[in-house]
Amino acid sequence: MLHARKTFVTAVTVIAISCSAASLIAQKDPDVGGSPMYANKNIVQNAVNSKDHTTLVAAVKAAGLVDTLQSAGPFTVFAPVNAAFEKLPAGTVDTLLKPENKDQLVKILTYHVVAGKVSSADLVKMIKMGGGKAELKTVEGGKLIASIDDGKVILTDEKGGTATVTIADVFQSNGVIHVVDSVLLPN
Repeated sequence: MLHARKTFVTAVTVIAISCSAASLIAQKDPDVGGSPMYANKNIVQNAVNSKDHTTLVAAVKAAGLVDTLQSAGPFTVFAPVNAAFEKLPAGTVDTLLKPENKDQLVKILTYHVVAGKVSSADLVKMIKMGGGKAELKTVEGGKLIASIDDGKVILTDEKGGTATVTIADVFQSNGVIHVVDSVLLPN
């Protein structure tokens, strides 16, 4: 009985130390696009410093979404890197940035946003509870399907395109960013 109690106390101590270490690691401001992303700054304040998100920032400005993404939120943003925009057909980004295409740009950008703060742990839990898939309702009103493949979170858009989360849990004062490698498109 004494041995079992010592084993239990040791196990609890190891778990407590592990949790403390994990929380210290989670508090570090991760680098995205060569710049630290500070948890006390909002989504826009951080994104403008990422050299990997210059196209996204330009699109957010052109769409008039800066004030929204600086508001209290919270928001979960699946943020495509510049290379993701480069995968689109030639001329697509330039066309979307034109004032006459603002509505379409807003639709695409808000399709990358989910209301609330969904961490990677929350997302994985939702996927497991959903039998391998989780349906996320976007601010645009559409759906993204999240799944796990080879240990990575994959998002599938309404057109069947996919994006992989390459950097998860970039916490912001008004939500969380998950960096993705492709642009997701609504119907």
